[in-house]
Amino acid sequence: QVQLVESGGGLVQPGGSLRLSCAASGFTFSGYAVSWYRQAPGKERELVAAITGGGGTTRYADSVKGRFTISRDNAKNTVYLQMNSLKPEDTAVYYCNTTRDRRAWGLGTQVTVSS
Repeated sequence: QVQLVESGGGLVQPGGSLRLSCAASGFTFSGYAVSWYRQAPGKERELVAAITGGGGTTRYADSVKGRFTISRDNAKNTVYLQMNSLKPEDTAVYYCNTTRDRRAWGLGTQVTVSS
């Protein structure tokens, strides 16, 4: 059974940084892509970044290119999202998801960017 646990969110001022973690279990982690999504109040969930199983290919939403970096440590079954130069519009609950089971979602981690 795929399980995903997000952590690392918090309250940060505009221009600040956070690093989110997604700890995965229940499947062969290195064999599958993982993505970060976010959902702001009143908005649909949107893709933020994705990384292939081996970590060799990444992609980003235009809104976060140059500010966010997705990476993974397959030895730790964990994917990270380094978020720099945060903006108020980055405020959302952040979730991770894997191609192993698209139906599996964690509880998410809240990111609030505010002065």
